[in-house]
Amino acid sequence: MIISEQVAFVTGANRGFGRHLTLELLSRGAKVYAGARNPETIDIPGVIPVKLDITNPQEVEAAAILAKDVTLLINNAGSSTGASLLEGDVEKIQLEFDTHFFGTLYMVRAFAPIIEKNGGGSVLNILSALSWFSSGTAGAYTAAKAAAWALTNDLRINLYPHNVRVAGLHVGFMETDMTSGLEVPKVSPEDIAKIAIDGIESGSFEIIADDNSRMIQGGLAGGVPALYPHLS
Repeated sequence: MIISEQVAFVTGANRGFGRHLTLELLSRGAKVYAGARNPETIDIPGVIPVKLDITNPQEVEAAAILAKDVTLLINNAGSSTGASLLEGDVEKIQLEFDTHFFGTLYMVRAFAPIIEKNGGGSVLNILSALSWFSSGTAGAYTAAKAAAWALTNDLRINLYPHNVRVAGLHVGFMETDMTSGLEVPKVSPEDIAKIAIDGIESGSFEIIADDNSRMIQGGLAGGVPALYPHLS
C-alpha cells in the first residue's frame, strides 16, 4: 500500500494517538477524514472533520455515506473507565465493550464494502498489549481489548478474500491524556504512529510496536505460568 495514494478515515482523531496518526498520514500525502464526537475540536489543517460517535450506529452509517472514497480505515477511538470487572459499575463495563468491540464492528461493517468497492485496502484496529495480559486492574478495558483482538482475527480471515487486509496494532502505554495519571514507562505516540503507518504500508497483519508488547506476546506460549508466575 502506497500511503500517498490512500484515502483514510481515522476515528478519535481530535486528540491523543488519533491526532498523531492523522498527522502522520497527512505528512505522507494521504487524504484524511477525521472522526470525532465533537468535530469542532479538530484543529488539523487539511483534514475533513466528521461528527462520529462510533457507539452510535446511525452516526457510523452517516459517516460511511459521506466518506465513499475511503481505502484505509483506522479504528482508534477508545475509552478507559478504569472499571473493575468484579466491583465496577456495569454501565462502565458496557461502555468499554460498546466502544472497543461493538464500535469497531460497526465501523468495519459500514466501511469494508466501501473499501472493497474502491479496489481494496486496509483496516487497522488499535489494540493493546493488554489485549493479551491483565494486571488485575481496569479489567473492563483489558477484557474489551481482548475481545477486540478476537474480533480482529475473525475479520482478518473473512475480509481477506474481499481484498481488505485487517491489521492490529499492539502497544503498551503511550504518553497521552488517557494515561496521564499513570506512573509507568510510556512510549511516544508520535513514534508509534510512524511504526503503525509503516506496518500498514508494508502489509503487516500484526504490528508489535514496543518492547512490552513483544515481551507479553512471547509469554503467550508459556501460558499462565509465564504470564502470571505469582499464581504458581
